[in-house]
Amino acid sequence: IAAHQLRTPLSALKWTLSLALEEDLGNLKKKQKELLQRGYDTNERMITLVNDLLDVVRIEEGRFDYTFTRISLVQLLEKPIRDMHILADQKGGSLVFHTPQPTLTIPLVDLDTERFSLAFTNILNNAIQYTERSGRVDVDIAFQKDILVTVRDTGVGIPKTQLSRVFTKFFRGDNAVRMQTVGSGLGLFLTKNIIEKH
Repeated sequence: IAAHQLRTPLSALKWTLSLALEEDLGNLKKKQKELLQRGYDTNERMITLVNDLLDVVRIEEGRFDYTFTRISLVQLLEKPIRDMHILADQKGGSLVFHTPQPTLTIPLVDLDTERFSLAFTNILNNAIQYTERSGRVDVDIAFQKDILVTVRDTGVGIPKTQLSRVFTKFFRGDNAVRMQTVGSGLGLFLTKNIIEKH
Protein backbone atom coordinates (compact mmCIF):
# COMPACT_ATOMS: atom_id res chain seq x y z
CA ILE A 1 0.00 0.00 0.00
CA ALA A 2 2.83 2.39 0.93
CA ALA A 3 4.67 1.69 -2.33
CA HIS A 4 1.51 2.32 -4.37
CA GLN A 5 0.89 5.58 -2.50
CA LEU A 6 4.47 6.73 -3.17
CA ARG A 7 4.26 6.22 -6.93
CA THR A 8 1.91 9.13 -7.70
CA PRO A 9 3.82 11.94 -5.92
CA LEU A 10 7.15 10.63 -7.26
CA SER A 11 5.77 10.65 -10.81
CA ALA A 12 4.45 14.19 -10.32
CA LEU A 13 7.84 15.29 -8.98
CA LYS A 14 9.58 13.68 -11.96
CA TRP A 15 7.32 15.58 -14.37
CA THR A 16 7.89 18.89 -12.55
CA LEU A 17 11.69 18.49 -12.41
CA SER A 18 11.73 17.43 -16.06
CA LEU A 19 9.85 20.59 -17.09
CA ALA A 20 12.30 22.75 -15.14
CA LEU A 21 15.36 20.95 -16.60
CA GLU A 22 14.05 21.36 -20.14
CA GLU A 23 13.85 25.10 -19.34
CA ASP A 24 10.17 25.30 -20.29
CA LEU A 25 9.75 27.61 -17.30
CA GLY A 26 12.71 29.85 -18.18
CA ASN A 27 16.48 29.70 -18.53
CA LEU A 28 18.56 28.21 -15.74
CA LYS A 29 22.00 29.04 -14.48
CA LYS A 30 24.55 26.22 -14.57
CA LYS A 31 24.44 25.65 -10.78
CA GLN A 32 20.63 25.63 -10.79
CA LYS A 33 20.58 23.04 -13.55
CA GLU A 34 23.11 20.85 -11.71
CA LEU A 35 21.03 21.03 -8.51
CA LEU A 36 17.81 20.16 -10.35
CA GLN A 37 19.57 17.28 -12.15
CA ARG A 38 20.69 15.84 -8.79
CA GLY A 39 17.10 16.07 -7.56
CA TYR A 40 15.85 14.39 -10.75
CA ASP A 41 18.40 11.55 -10.44
CA THR A 42 17.51 10.99 -6.77
CA ASN A 43 13.81 10.91 -7.68
CA GLU A 44 14.55 8.31 -10.40
CA ARG A 45 16.29 6.12 -7.80
CA MET A 46 13.23 6.43 -5.55
CA ILE A 47 10.93 5.41 -8.44
CA THR A 48 13.16 2.37 -9.09
CA LEU A 49 13.02 1.44 -5.39
CA VAL A 50 9.22 1.73 -5.31
CA ASN A 51 8.94 -0.41 -8.46
CA ASP A 52 11.27 -3.00 -6.89
CA LEU A 53 9.13 -3.08 -3.73
CA LEU A 54 5.99 -3.60 -5.81
CA ASP A 55 7.71 -6.39 -7.76
CA VAL A 56 8.72 -8.09 -4.48
CA VAL A 57 5.08 -8.02 -3.33
CA ARG A 58 3.92 -9.44 -6.68
CA ILE A 59 6.50 -12.26 -6.44
CA GLU A 60 5.47 -13.13 -2.90
CA GLU A 61 1.78 -13.13 -3.83
CA GLY A 62 2.38 -15.17 -7.01
CA ARG A 63 1.23 -12.28 -9.25
CA PHE A 64 4.52 -11.61 -11.05
CA ASP A 65 3.33 -12.51 -14.56
CA TYR A 66 5.53 -13.80 -17.36
CA THR A 67 5.05 -13.76 -21.13
CA PHE A 68 7.49 -16.09 -22.86
CA THR A 69 8.60 -15.59 -26.45
CA ARG A 70 11.20 -17.37 -28.56
CA ILE A 71 14.27 -15.16 -29.03
CA SER A 72 18.03 -15.16 -29.54
CA LEU A 73 19.66 -14.78 -26.13
CA VAL A 74 22.64 -12.96 -27.68
CA GLN A 75 20.32 -10.39 -29.23
CA LEU A 76 18.50 -9.93 -25.91
CA LEU A 77 21.73 -9.36 -23.94
CA GLU A 78 23.11 -6.80 -26.39
CA LYS A 79 20.73 -3.97 -25.40
CA PRO A 80 21.35 -4.00 -21.60
CA ILE A 81 25.09 -4.28 -22.30
CA ARG A 82 24.92 -1.24 -24.61
CA ASP A 83 22.95 0.70 -21.97
CA MET A 84 25.38 -0.25 -19.18
CA HIS A 85 28.41 0.87 -21.20
CA ILE A 86 27.54 4.44 -20.16
CA LEU A 87 27.83 3.53 -16.46
CA ALA A 88 31.10 1.64 -17.03
CA ASP A 89 32.54 4.59 -19.01
CA GLN A 90 31.58 7.02 -16.23
CA LYS A 91 33.63 4.93 -13.80
CA GLY A 92 36.57 4.78 -16.20
CA GLY A 93 36.19 1.01 -16.49
CA SER A 94 35.46 -1.38 -19.31
CA LEU A 95 32.53 -3.64 -20.11
CA VAL A 96 33.24 -6.31 -22.71
CA PHE A 97 30.74 -8.70 -24.29
CA HIS A 98 32.54 -11.69 -25.74
CA THR A 99 30.05 -12.53 -28.46
CA PRO A 100 30.06 -16.03 -29.93
CA GLN A 101 31.73 -16.69 -33.28
CA PRO A 102 29.44 -15.86 -36.23
CA THR A 103 29.78 -19.45 -37.41
CA LEU A 104 28.34 -20.81 -34.15
CA THR A 105 24.73 -21.91 -34.32
CA ILE A 106 22.94 -19.91 -31.64
CA PRO A 107 19.80 -21.64 -30.37
CA LEU A 108 16.63 -19.66 -29.77
CA VAL A 109 15.26 -19.77 -26.22
CA ASP A 110 11.90 -19.08 -24.57
CA LEU A 111 12.20 -16.00 -22.37
CA ASP A 112 10.14 -13.20 -20.92
CA THR A 113 12.23 -10.47 -22.54
CA GLU A 114 11.25 -7.74 -20.07
CA ARG A 115 11.79 -9.82 -16.93
CA PHE A 116 14.98 -11.50 -18.17
CA SER A 117 16.43 -8.11 -19.19
CA LEU A 118 15.66 -6.79 -15.70
CA ALA A 119 17.49 -9.75 -14.09
CA PHE A 120 20.50 -9.43 -16.39
CA THR A 121 20.64 -5.63 -15.91
CA ASN A 122 20.62 -6.10 -12.11
CA ILE A 123 23.62 -8.44 -12.34
CA LEU A 124 25.50 -6.13 -14.73
CA ASN A 125 24.71 -3.08 -12.62
CA ASN A 126 26.09 -4.78 -9.50
CA ALA A 127 29.23 -5.87 -11.35
CA ILE A 128 29.91 -2.28 -12.47
CA GLN A 129 28.84 -0.51 -9.25
CA TYR A 130 31.02 -2.66 -7.01
CA THR A 131 34.09 -2.53 -9.24
CA GLU A 132 36.59 0.20 -8.46
CA ARG A 133 37.55 2.81 -11.05
CA SER A 134 39.42 1.41 -14.06
CA GLY A 135 38.02 -2.04 -13.30
CA ARG A 136 36.74 -4.55 -15.83
CA VAL A 137 33.51 -6.47 -16.37
CA ASP A 138 33.38 -9.36 -18.86
CA VAL A 139 30.25 -11.06 -20.17
CA ASP A 140 30.60 -14.46 -21.83
CA ILE A 141 28.03 -16.72 -23.39
CA ALA A 142 28.66 -20.40 -24.07
CA PHE A 143 26.48 -22.92 -25.89
CA GLN A 144 27.08 -26.55 -25.05
CA LYS A 145 24.40 -28.88 -23.73
CA ASP A 146 23.00 -25.86 -21.86
CA ILE A 147 23.40 -22.13 -22.33
CA LEU A 148 25.73 -20.47 -19.83
CA VAL A 149 25.95 -16.70 -19.38
CA THR A 150 28.86 -15.61 -17.19
CA VAL A 151 29.44 -12.14 -15.74
CA ARG A 152 32.93 -11.70 -14.23
CA ASP A 153 34.28 -8.53 -12.66
CA THR A 154 37.34 -7.23 -10.85
CA GLY A 155 35.16 -5.84 -8.06
CA VAL A 156 35.17 -6.13 -4.29
CA GLY A 157 33.31 -9.44 -4.26
CA ILE A 158 31.11 -10.70 -1.44
CA PRO A 159 32.55 -11.71 1.94
CA LYS A 160 32.56 -15.54 2.21
CA THR A 161 30.76 -15.35 5.55
CA GLN A 162 27.84 -13.55 3.88
CA LEU A 163 27.45 -15.63 0.69
CA SER A 164 24.42 -17.50 2.05
CA ARG A 165 22.50 -14.21 2.31
CA VAL A 166 23.20 -12.88 -1.20
CA PHE A 167 19.73 -13.51 -2.65
CA THR A 168 17.70 -12.49 0.40
CA LYS A 169 15.65 -9.29 0.55
CA PHE A 170 17.51 -6.12 1.57
CA PHE A 171 20.91 -7.82 1.83
CA ARG A 172 23.98 -5.72 1.05
CA GLY A 173 27.48 -6.96 1.86
CA ASP A 174 29.42 -5.06 4.52
CA ASN A 175 32.07 -4.10 1.98
CA ALA A 176 29.38 -2.88 -0.47
CA VAL A 177 27.80 -0.64 2.17
CA ARG A 178 31.23 0.88 2.95
CA MET A 179 31.60 1.83 -0.75
CA GLN A 180 28.54 4.09 -0.32
CA THR A 181 27.00 2.98 -3.60
CA VAL A 182 23.27 3.34 -4.14
CA GLY A 183 21.33 0.13 -3.57
CA SER A 184 18.26 -1.27 -1.84
CA GLY A 185 19.31 -4.89 -1.51
CA LEU A 186 16.34 -5.99 -3.63
CA GLY A 187 18.00 -6.41 -7.05
CA LEU A 188 19.45 -9.88 -6.55
CA PHE A 189 16.32 -11.12 -4.74
CA LEU A 190 14.28 -10.16 -7.83
CA THR A 191 16.94 -11.59 -10.14
CA LYS A 192 16.96 -14.97 -8.38
CA ASN A 193 13.19 -15.26 -8.64
CA ILE A 194 13.17 -14.31 -12.33
CA ILE A 195 15.94 -16.77 -13.21
CA GLU A 196 14.29 -19.59 -11.25
CA LYS A 197 11.00 -18.95 -13.06
CA HIS A 198 12.82 -19.30 -16.38
